[in-house]
Amino acid sequence: MTEIDRLIQLLARLPGLGPRSARRAVLHLIKRRESLMQPLAQALNAAADAILVCGTCGNLDTVEPCGVCMDEARDRTLVCVVEDVADLWALERTRSFKGLYHVIGGRLSALDGVGPEDLNIAGLVARAEAGDLREVILAMNLTVDGQTTAHYIADRLAGTGVEVTRLAHGVPVGGELDYLDDGTLETALRSRRSVG
Repeated sequence: MTEIDRLIQLLARLPGLGPRSARRAVLHLIKRRESLMQPLAQALNAAADAILVCGTCGNLDTVEPCGVCMDEARDRTLVCVVEDVADLWALERTRSFKGLYHVIGGRLSALDGVGPEDLNIAGLVARAEAGDLREVILAMNLTVDGQTTAHYIADRLAGTGVEVTRLAHGVPVGGELDYLDDGTLETALRSRRSVG
């Protein structure tokens, strides 16, 4: 196998890239070897050496604890629980959440053999039992496994005295009712609230 074939195979493993897209990306990199390929290789090496997992929340950063956990302006009594770092980053993009996070590292799934011991739920319970938290927001994905995980976490936090909430569900901003699935419409109806 040549170095080019190996590069194509490695890139094809990335989400959203199949073999064809990987081949096109490799050709693009080769054509721009000095301006793109070599700086990318250096950046990948540097990132591989520098990236750490935050021991407090599970975020990825180059410092320990991460920048979010070190930010003194954040509400330390409020924690948002997410399945993955990508979810944390998505919430951070909104710039509307001013609390801390806790990444559990996945979701419970009997089919995939993922149990509570495979996730960082014990760390969350320990944070709640420490007595500093007022509220835990469960921001699990709206899948069967995601909701099962949310219920399990809520049960585990039941005796801690921490308020457990979840993200609102329903009609998205800009969504048209005719295009929404039945489950979304049903949830929106059940989660309705007073106007005014």
